[in-house]
Amino acid sequence: MNIPKNLKYSDDHEWVRVEGDEAVIGITDFAQSELGDVVFLELPAVGDQTEKGEAFGTIEAVKTVSDMLSPVSGEIIAVNEALNDSPEDVNKDPYESWLVRIRMSDPSETDSLMDAEAYEAFIG
Repeated sequence: MNIPKNLKYSDDHEWVRVEGDEAVIGITDFAQSELGDVVFLELPAVGDQTEKGEAFGTIEAVKTVSDMLSPVSGEIIAVNEALNDSPEDVNKDPYESWLVRIRMSDPSETDSLMDAEAYEAFIG
């Protein structure tokens, strides 16, 4: 299981890469392996607001459809449009295939996220 050390992790299996007051968000390798083959993503619109713990989109796999929950609050400033045509890229490299970029309204919310070691223990 690939768990990059430079990222933070939510207990809903999203990863966060903090870049100043922005957060780049995707799903973890564990999440994509549990979901199976990703066939469709519903991503928010640029300019949408999201709250920590709120669904910002859905991910549809052969096995199931799941909400993606935002690990931070803020404004969606970018979405990975390439995934509209190739949602399966999330399975190939979930850490390269980011979903959204959020301008955080409260960067301290990242303090409650797990580091790689804690996330590895969390997923067992």
